[in-house]
Amino acid sequence: MIRIAIPNKGRLHDPTVKLFKEAGLPVLEGSSRKLFAKTTDPEMTFLFARAADIPEYVQDGAADVGITGLDLIDETDAEVEVMLDLHFGRAKLVLAVPEESGIKTAEDLKNMRVATEFPNITEKYFENIDIPIEVIKVSGACEMTPHVGIADAIVDISSSGTTLVTNHLRKIADVFSSSVYLISNAKSSQREEKIQHIKTALESVLHAKQKRYLMMNVPSGKLETIKDILPGLAGPTVMKVESKNSTHAVHAVIDAEQVFAIVSELKKAGASDILVVPIERMIP
Repeated sequence: MIRIAIPNKGRLHDPTVKLFKEAGLPVLEGSSRKLFAKTTDPEMTFLFARAADIPEYVQDGAADVGITGLDLIDETDAEVEVMLDLHFGRAKLVLAVPEESGIKTAEDLKNMRVATEFPNITEKYFENIDIPIEVIKVSGACEMTPHVGIADAIVDISSSGTTLVTNHLRKIADVFSSSVYLISNAKSSQREEKIQHIKTALESVLHAKQKRYLMMNVPSGKLETIKDILPGLAGPTVMKVESKNSTHAVHAVIDAEQVFAIVSELKKAGASDILVVPIERMIP
């Protein structure tokens, strides 16, 4: 049985469940209040856990694979295989000080106190720039510590910067960039094939989100012009339309960001009945 550890709550839970559903492996007969949930594959089950605990669950073999933030993986220093960036849950750990503070750079914090929920990442950051500091580990309300005299600065997660502004804090440096990753147990060689299936399934969804499938009718006389416009993966697919001898059906896969410009060019070049269709999964 393959155990897949996923966040049981918080901002990472819903996107993770949605991604697995799109990959054809939905959560069945379960909820985040339960410890386990079935999947459509009888050899796989979901394990709900705190995102912060998932790196160690995977490292210790309680789960074969897991979904969690890169910041939490680095903070725990877990021995896991980092397999795939899932491109959501992006955030930064930032170094911030009170708005009225005279501190301008990280170097100004020499021998001062920095409060954080991420002591290991914070220590690594300051060691890399050769600045000695005292790390104050906290388990919550980190942004309050400079205002009550516990610390001179903080290292905390910031997605939009709103929390810093609300708490009268000013960012002076980026410490760590994070997003959500698929990780696996480094010793799960006996289950390697199944684990690769999970990676491929998730990867196919992520790849498909960046592409669109185009279908159109093209007069024979305009075919070469249309083919020059289309930047398909391996060139467009061209099929003769039997009911209209002078018309061809042209299909192509293009980058989603190119749709707006390319559709306009296709229309001008003589294409008609243009359809733009999202792709659910795409396996190279």
